[in-house]
Parts: sequence; structure tokens; C-alpha cells
Amino acid sequence: MLEPLAHIGRDQETGGYLRDAWSHADLELREWFGGEAARRGLDLREDRNGNLWAWWGSPSPERPGVVTGSHLDSVRQGGAYDGPLGVVSAFAALDLLRERDITPSVPVGVACFTDEEGARFGVPCMGSRLLTGVLSPERALGLTDDDGGTLAEVMKRAGRRPREIGRDEETLAAVGTFVELHVEQGRGLVTEDRPVGVAAAIWPHGRWRFDFRGRADHAGTTRLADRDDPMLPFARMVLAAREAAERLGVVATVGKTRVSPGNANAIPGLVSAWLDARGADERAVRELVAELTATASEVGEESWTPEVGFDPVLRDRLARVIGGDTPAPILPTGAGHDAGILAAAGVPSAMVFVRNPTGVSHSPGEHAEQADCEAGVVALADVLEDLCR
Repeated sequence: MLEPLAHIGRDQETGGYLRDAWSHADLELREWFGGEAARRGLDLREDRNGNLWAWWGSPSPERPGVVTGSHLDSVRQGGAYDGPLGVVSAFAALDLLRERDITPSVPVGVACFTDEEGARFGVPCMGSRLLTGVLSPERALGLTDDDGGTLAEVMKRAGRRPREIGRDEETLAAVGTFVELHVEQGRGLVTEDRPVGVAAAIWPHGRWRFDFRGRADHAGTTRLADRDDPMLPFARMVLAAREAAERLGVVATVGKTRVSPGNANAIPGLVSAWLDARGADERAVRELVAELTATASEVGEESWTPEVGFDPVLRDRLARVIGGDTPAPILPTGAGHDAGILAAAGVPSAMVFVRNPTGVSHSPGEHAEQADCEAGVVALADVLEDLCR
């Protein structure tokens, strides 16, 4: 099933993927999801936030289902496995249950969350944040992409009703348990020499926008002494972020910048930079951001997710089901996921990781071996069978 997805949104020069939410590539991926659901006779639904659900059986508040899945969008120039592996494995696990002649006692669903990466509008896990009410509709609809288009405008062009987005009690009530399979974004399973593991918790993490204001001027005629160049405090902030991260035991990354007016022969008037900071200790992450705040003209928090510990009973149950007498390893992660948003909202949730031989992610170099992917499908099917008893 990964084969038909391989060309959608792919940059032929780099091999990376461009799958922004509500883009042409994203709409094509949604069609693929609908086709896979139809082939299996599943009931396809799209909630008011754009998340897709394919149901085997009919869930209700009195009979909520067991759901698995992930997302299909990507970071810009991302890899082939982050997200799609979880969706493909979900369908494959359902196929395996049917091959085993399993009739679940509760409905089973496959989910595809919209805009998990936040590449277009800057807020990660948009679909699950809206679903659970963590992100308000008012703020979401006003978010803009790089071309100045608002989420409201983009969704309307895609044929959706943006004024209906927001917390969705009916959809949430249908989800009794959620299990997300994902390629590991690190080398924990390589160290453990195991193909499949289970997530323990997601580190606290957030994104902040730093604006550095100066005065636009001519690059050739303005004396150094007369310049108000915002590139200088920006550069100092990047270096300070690295130094503080090393000192505080966290990670900090400036991976996106915007320079205005953006002329090679002009001093810029504004530099905007986005800081991503994460760590096992929330206080250390917050301390890092506080140290850097004084370097900028303005700082705005665009998203924040506190530490999310997955349900320990569910987590340990998965480890035993997957590993038997040698339970699957339980690993922390610094990456955010829709499973973490649902867990924080009170939905019993867990994650299954598939080994990544290099640990590289959010890059065309992201990879998982075929045998490990198949082991992940078997593990997920075993988990679903256990949870549906």
C-alpha cells in the first residue's frame, strides 16, 4: 500500500515530500484513504475538522470503538514513513484480523488526522487539537499560510465548512481507545535490537515566533555605524539557543525564518524566526525560552504541549501483547503525535514504534526495513485483537 503513495507530493529533485494540509497532494491522499476504506467495506466519515474515520462496525457513546491510524501530511521535504506507515499499517492490521477470522466485539476504526505536522499554518496536530478543543476555532480560522491565506479560506476552497470546526463531542465519544503506530524518530530500537517498541511518554514541547525589528536600508551606501540590522540579534539568538540547550539539557532548533523585504542588496527591516524547544524537563524548556525572550522585539507562543504520559496500564498491556515473555521495550520520545493530544484529553491512548535503522526523520533519509514494517503490522493486529476482546 505504500507504493501508490510514493509519488504523491514528491519532489523529484530531493526525493522529499510536500504534503501541506488541504493542498492538492493532501486531497489526493484523502481520496486514496477513501478508496482503501471502500475496498474493505468500511464506513467512511469525515468529521467537521477534516479528520477521516473508516469504521468496521458502528460506534456509539454506549459502544465506543478501538481506533488506530496516524496522518498522511508531511513536513516540507519530509520522508515517506512519518505518518503514512501508521495509516497503511492500520489497514493492513484489519486485513490480518479478517484473515484470522476475528470478529471484533466492538467497532474498529482507522483514523487519518488532518494537518498533524503543522507545516502550512504553524500549529502541529491541528486536526486532533480542534477535535479535542485544545485549539479554539477562532484562533485556528485566523491562522495564515506563507501566501497569506487563512485556514478559513483554504478549507472553503477545498469544499469544507470552516465555520463548523471545533470540539466534536460526537466523534470523541466514538473513540474508546486509540493506538497509533509510527516509525521511530530516533535509534532506541536499534540500541534494544528489537523491531517494535511501545511509547512511554512524549516530552513537553512548543514553538515560538521571534520577531526582530530593524530599519530597512541600502546594503552598499549605509555605514555600519548607522545600521539597525535585525539580522544581528537574530544570529545572536540562534547561538544563544544552542548554548542554553546544552547547558539546560534540552534541544532547541531554529528551522524556519522569514526575512523582509528579502532583497540581497538591502538591510532587512524585519526578521521572523521560529524556535522549536523540547526536553524531558518542562521547567528547563521554559527557562530556555525565557532566556531568549529579551533578544527579540516580540515573542509569541504558537503552540505548547505539556508532557504526556501514556496510560501505564494500556502501555504495559501492549508491551506484553507484542513481546510475550520478553515485553517490548518502552521508550520515551521527543516527537509530538496525535496520540499525545488524545491522551491529554482523556482518551486512553498508546503508541507502537517501528525500528528506524538510521534514526533519521523529517528528511528524505527516513527509512524502515520491510521486515520491520511487517513486524509492526503483526504487532498492531495482535494489539487490536487483544483490545477488542
